[in-house]
Amino acid sequence: QVQLVESGGGLVQAGGSLRLSCAASGSIVRINYMGWYRQAPGKQRELVARISGGLTNYADSVKGRFTISRDNAKNTVYLQMNSLKPEETAAYYCNAQIQVYGSISYEYWGQGTQVTVSS
Repeated sequence: QVQLVESGGGLVQAGGSLRLSCAASGSIVRINYMGWYRQAPGKQRELVARISGGLTNYADSVKGRFTISRDNAKNTVYLQMNSLKPEETAAYYCNAQIQVYGSISYEYWGQGTQVTVSS
């Protein structure tokens, strides 16, 4: 059993910053990757950032403004979001692929945390 618990969402003015956190807990053998997706109402869910080992990937739209990082000891991933834009208002979801036993890995999702960027 694995749980992803997110925090850090909220209301911020355009140009402001937020830091999202996602902590994984449970019967974790290994976390293969952790990342963040976002989904605005009526829109498809899109990958924002992901970290796998020492490698990071970002959506083109957030490069240079967002930073994903990971604390392996705490099984926690962070997303520092700077210079936020109103169009980035969305529910942000933590996502992780986690090995739970043997060679079995599963995808997990957090419940989502709302980020609202006002004009």
